[in-house]
Amino acid sequence: METILPIIIQIVTGIIGGQAVGAAVKQAAMSQLPKILSGAIGGVAGGTILGSILGGGDAAGMGGMISDAIGGVGGGAILTGIVGAVLNAMKK
Repeated sequence: METILPIIIQIVTGIIGGQAVGAAVKQAAMSQLPKILSGAIGGVAGGTILGSILGGGDAAGMGGMISDAIGGVGGGAILTGIVGAVLNAMKK
């Protein structure tokens, strides 16, 4: 459970970040599946990167969960924005 909980937090918060960007930025307008997938993938990547930068990637406890959540939201939002921009560029 110690191994899977950070990944679950990163996926869920990544999806939240991706949905927020999809709702806020009209250039990132796309269907739900790309927003969910890019948010989840970006969330795991962002949470892992932030955890390794802060040195708490494998740390248990609230500090590790908070960095997973913040990195997940940020990573999900960033990757969803990028995917939305690429999909819109492909439409033109």
